[in-house]
Amino acid sequence: MPYEFFISRRYMRAKRKQVFVSIITFISVFGIFLGVAALIIVLAVMNGFEEDLRSKILGIRSHIEVTADMSPMKNYPDVRREIDRIPGVVASTPFIYTEAMIRSQNGVTGVIIRGMDTESAPRVINLGKIRQGSVGHLDRIPEAVRRKLPAADRELAGILIGREMARNLGIFLHDPITIISPAGGIATPMGMVPRMKKFVVVGIYESGFYEYDSKLAFLSLTSCQDFLEMGDAVSGIDIVVRDIYKADVIARQIQNRLGFPFYAQNWMQMNKNLFSALKLEKRVMFIILSLIVLVAAFNIISALIMIVMEKNKDIAILKSMGATSANIMKIFIYQGLIVGVVGTFFGCIAGLAVALNLQKISLFVERVFNFKILPGDVYYLSELPSKVNYGDVAVIVAGTLVICFLSTIYPSWRASRLDPAEALRYE
Repeated sequence: MPYEFFISRRYMRAKRKQVFVSIITFISVFGIFLGVAALIIVLAVMNGFEEDLRSKILGIRSHIEVTADMSPMKNYPDVRREIDRIPGVVASTPFIYTEAMIRSQNGVTGVIIRGMDTESAPRVINLGKIRQGSVGHLDRIPEAVRRKLPAADRELAGILIGREMARNLGIFLHDPITIISPAGGIATPMGMVPRMKKFVVVGIYESGFYEYDSKLAFLSLTSCQDFLEMGDAVSGIDIVVRDIYKADVIARQIQNRLGFPFYAQNWMQMNKNLFSALKLEKRVMFIILSLIVLVAAFNIISALIMIVMEKNKDIAILKSMGATSANIMKIFIYQGLIVGVVGTFFGCIAGLAVALNLQKISLFVERVFNFKILPGDVYYLSELPSKVNYGDVAVIVAGTLVICFLSTIYPSWRASRLDPAEALRYE
């Protein structure tokens, strides 16, 4: 063991006169521990939030969306065949998009109606958990289910709604609801009347994404076309690709192949504001929490300066015995690095332990204290997500150790400049 490291370890053990210095050293270790743990936990939550949000958005929404210049797309089978030939495209499905209102016996709410092709849509979108009913019943309600319905509702088409919508409106499986659409109103002697039609709830899904579960309803493609009197036209085509991070490149290829009036949008463009805000928030949280480590670094500086003042006699004796200024600097650099390494090590362990078990901890808090950490009606997600990015952990550890090293330079330099004769004159 180098004698500089041996002496720095001895200086870590406080004597009776140096209790205050030891307390400052402990505060420095605790500050670094707290800063590293907080950084790892918060960045894991931000990474988990972004990934969970992206997976849920890309479950309901496709990777690429092709539309025909804000007008219905009439030749969509030919367009699909062209799209499916492009490398990287996994599957495609036509869709219809419209805004409407749903009226039940218990209330009215605004919704987004999407018409889906039940054969090709499952390869492109993922609705999450089907709590009740079946997606396949959108095309045709089974005869056994029809017999249980009132006689007036047996010929109605099916609709799939979200769990939150069903709960908010008090809707149950096989209940009749009315869709009211302002698009293409019907002319009557009393003026234009919104288009209205009754449907039967054949399924209730839960995507885990509150906005979708409360505002998004699905019809079969033919039912939606009949309701909106669109004929064989659709609003656009949803596409899923093999690599989501190449969606922008594939979207440009689709755009170049189809040409005007078709327009291809990838998932990054459709959700640009949301993911940009998440990245900005992650950077800001990193900067703010790094201040904890900086405060701990100043504690290291103050502790080392006080130790240098206490050890003037020891430094003078070491120098008179032949120790160089570089040896003296190493003693106090080692001491500061010991504080940094210990705090970083235990902070890293604590941060990883919490981040890897965050969902279990949040469930425990909810059960014991009856406190919902992430209310679904306030936040996009209903569960607290966490994903540890070990690249972020490496950056945090390396950055903390660099800050601790830099904080030792000035006190160590002060110690190395001490004149032995001046220090021992009055001893």
